[in-house]
Amino acid sequence: IGEEQLRCFRECLQEALREHYKHHWFPLLPSKGSGYRCIRINHQMDPLIGKAAGMIGLSHERLFQLLPSELTLWVDPFEVSYRIGEDGSICVLYESPQPGGKTTKPLESRTSCKEEWRIGRASPSKNYSMMTVSS
Repeated sequence: IGEEQLRCFRECLQEALREHYKHHWFPLLPSKGSGYRCIRINHQMDPLIGKAAGMIGLSHERLFQLLPSELTLWVDPFEVSYRIGEDGSICVLYESPQPGGKTTKPLESRTSCKEEWRIGRASPSKNYSMMTVSS
């Protein structure tokens, strides 16, 4: 898709996420509400992504051509992570320090759905290559 259409999609998605997460964003307890903030494409388009795409005229069919058929995205305060495929590795897309110099808790003490899944997984991770494009 073109740069302008991508910019519009990004703005529409940001607004949809902002509205959807309005009462489910807890910077003092970043893992609280993490299941609600999970974006999922599993051979069905996540409604938030579909809504943003519809606002710029992108069909679900075109979205499935542009995005993986299985994608999980966890949007939490201070961290955004993703996994491509059901057995893919979980990768951090964005991470920032918490205000007041707090450091991120070690894996053993995290309680978000993402971390519980990561700790309790039965099968080994598969590695996927992903190209990231930023403006």
